[in-house]
Amino acid sequence: MIECLKTQDVSMLRELNQLFGRAFDDADSYGGNPPSDDYLNDFLAKEQNIVLVALHQKTVIGGLVAYALDKFEMARREYYIYDLAVGEQYRRQGVATALIGRLCELAGSNGGWVVYVQADESDPPAIALYRKLGKGEKVLHFDIPVSFRHLHNRQ
Repeated sequence: MIECLKTQDVSMLRELNQLFGRAFDDADSYGGNPPSDDYLNDFLAKEQNIVLVALHQKTVIGGLVAYALDKFEMARREYYIYDLAVGEQYRRQGVATALIGRLCELAGSNGGWVVYVQADESDPPAIALYRKLGKGEKVLHFDIPVSFRHLHNRQ
């Protein structure tokens, strides 16, 4: 069963966060400094934040976090899958495909024209899944720190 989390679902978002920590082998980023319930309620209340979970007997076995990005050149939205993971024992059973399918349904009914995701070259299963569902592009990804400042003023 796939559910879209709402403000009353903070405990399931915390479960999903723990699953992400295990799946990405990054427990510190996903659990080292957990946000407050108020912060998570506010996060879940925002229309542009989409959190979907796959449940098995009321336990979170997979999920995704996506963001709706309103475009300026046309009245449309893009949906970016930021995190997607499925618990190890539930992989290769269609859970990720079902999560992405549900996101596509939500996007289609809310002005979306595309759902996109990035994958690391070191993650062949993710690449295989995304190739099955869409068209790949070769791109570069840059992380620019918010502390960046121009040292020289160009005139």
